[in-house]
Amino acid sequence: MIGVLLRFPHEVVMTRMLAALNEHGHDVSPTELRVLLYPGPDGRRPIDLARQCDMTRQAMNYVLSSLESRGYIERSAAAANASVVRLTERGWQLVPVIRTCIATIETEWAMHLGRRRFEALRSTLLDLSTWLGKLD
Repeated sequence: MIGVLLRFPHEVVMTRMLAALNEHGHDVSPTELRVLLYPGPDGRRPIDLARQCDMTRQAMNYVLSSLESRGYIERSAAAANASVVRLTERGWQLVPVIRTCIATIETEWAMHLGRRRFEALRSTLLDLSTWLGKLD
């Protein structure tokens, strides 16, 4: 089934990203990593992050509090009754670790599948994600 076939590679990617972050001294949980992934939390409202991660506002505030207490993010008032999440310097240190990990995975998968099949996979997933309204 397609859901399983999509889930298995996703699980591998998430596990590898968490391991890479851990190797670089970042103690990020799987739930926290979801918040940090594309498009990322910087400049976004907690309610929008909650929707992205399919969480309640209360659960998202708990996750954000954890990230904030460890210095990865800060929340600041943006407008009446709204706050905005900003990555701190420490939070921005996560970005190159994640991107390097993803680049390594993509290289490995392209070597396994062959460049043409890998690019077809990427193109197909991009088209599907756009059609589903997940990307602009």
